[in-house]
Amino acid sequence: MKKVLLIFFTLILLLFIAGTGYFYHIVSSPNSKEIQEVSVRIHSGQNFKTTASQLYSKGLVKNETVFYFLGRITGQAREIKAGQFKVDSSWNMIRMLEHLTTGREDLYILQIPEGLAWWQVAGILEEEGLADYDQFKELIHDQDFLSQHSVFAPNAEGFLYPETYFLSPTRDVGAKRLISIMISQFWDSTSDLWKDMEFDEIYRMVKLASLIEKETGVRAERKIISGVFHNRIRKNMLMQCDPTIIYGLGQEFEGRLRRSHLDDPDNPYNTYRHHGLPPTPICSPGFASIKAALFPEDHHYLYFVSRNDGSHHFSKNLQEHNRAVNKYQRGR
Repeated sequence: MKKVLLIFFTLILLLFIAGTGYFYHIVSSPNSKEIQEVSVRIHSGQNFKTTASQLYSKGLVKNETVFYFLGRITGQAREIKAGQFKVDSSWNMIRMLEHLTTGREDLYILQIPEGLAWWQVAGILEEEGLADYDQFKELIHDQDFLSQHSVFAPNAEGFLYPETYFLSPTRDVGAKRLISIMISQFWDSTSDLWKDMEFDEIYRMVKLASLIEKETGVRAERKIISGVFHNRIRKNMLMQCDPTIIYGLGQEFEGRLRRSHLDDPDNPYNTYRHHGLPPTPICSPGFASIKAALFPEDHHYLYFVSRNDGSHHFSKNLQEHNRAVNKYQRGR
């Protein structure tokens, strides 16, 4: 009887050793000979069984059940992070599990260029599947929401900071989250410029910076153009800035300014008819334009006209300006 029991337990032990060896062989062997980068998204609250099934369906683990038990045995099943990860199809199960518990999330790169109006930013976010356009529109006009981010203005125009953002595809989504990120980035990037300025003065400078942003094609001209605007304000002259009119026309603008647009007093953004800066910024300016608004070049220019190559001709009086307009715009 003892001999039979000894043989039985020996067989059990051999089977256990063989099973353990087989299990280790499966979990430590490469999943594939081909090296291919694959993106995997783990949703918040997703259970480990679903994760194992997801990886198996993508061909990233050979055996769904073995991977599931590996996670349970090691305790790593409870440590899987939510997020989007880049994994390699050749990784073995041990490495795959380690990456999903300790690896860095694959971030989404979002580029917001300088000089965009809020509706252009909203269009980019909706196109990228990051935010709903209508929700974005509603929130940037929500006074309570804006005040939480120290923006005491009719809308968030001018504060949707142009930047290259590295976002979490699982956490940094939705209009509320993205607007918050962009406004926070504005304050983080520009805080050293404002010192002890009150919001009203900050807002005035952001308005001016937005005009500089839209009028400037050559970086070196920003402070010169800022000086022109400062001189005109000082002399109580009309700003006569075409981009403000275009902004007031909104998304319906067809691409060509007409005399009727310049003469229209009903457009509150018509700086040919209304003195001072427009009611709001006309885009979100970059850091260089904001700095130029605060630190203009000291000169006596009052006018500028495009040379049609991105640069401008600057004039100190109307007579000189008219000659430049005839030369560069009318071809005389």
